[in-house]
Amino acid sequence: MSYLILVRHGQSVWNLENRFTGWVDVDLSEKGKSEAKKSAELINKENLVIDLYFSSVQLRAKNTLKIIQEELKGNKLPSEAWQLNERHYGALTGLNKDEMKIKLGEDKVHQFRRSWDLRPDPLKKENPYHPSNIDIYKNIPQDKIPSTESLKDTYERVIDFYKQKIEIINDKNILISAHGNSIRALCKYLFNLNNNEISKLEIPTGNPLVIEMNNEKKILGAKYLDSNRAKDLLVF
Repeated sequence: MSYLILVRHGQSVWNLENRFTGWVDVDLSEKGKSEAKKSAELINKENLVIDLYFSSVQLRAKNTLKIIQEELKGNKLPSEAWQLNERHYGALTGLNKDEMKIKLGEDKVHQFRRSWDLRPDPLKKENPYHPSNIDIYKNIPQDKIPSTESLKDTYERVIDFYKQKIEIINDKNILISAHGNSIRALCKYLFNLNNNEISKLEIPTGNPLVIEMNNEKKILGAKYLDSNRAKDLLVF
């Protein structure tokens, strides 16, 4: 038996400003740092010993994990992977969500945020927010750097990485610090959610989702550790 713990990073400065963030490398807000610390406290109460840590290469996920490890006294070097990055929001990147609702309509913005295979228009490569202009992505092959993504695109890169690098690990407790859409992708795969179910799925910031698995990777149970902020995803 082992545990997989999924943690969406704490609130970022662009979450606070209600902006589409995607691959832009923004840091945690003060509330986000507190949420990360609270995540660690909740994990500690469960008496869970984490064997392996993974995160995206984005600052908000890495710093969430750093705070968690400091609180847990976990000194194992985490593995970082761009495949666990947030979904790329294309031309919506950097824009205010409420302003886009006024401009495009709430239904259209909801489709861009929650549909399975709809991509926003591509972000122009000369835009400073394009990943090719952000230093942390310089080592990623150019043909892997997106200009826009659907959730389906995000799912394919996240799950390919998960199957190759994480699912093959046995008898280890693993913590993944990632993002709303990369964790939605993982949940779709792990819980066999259909496209309609995944469109309704919300992932709270800084609230560990603990998934208990047997040796055959069958899920035995799952729960959010902060029940007051749990979303109605899973009941076992």
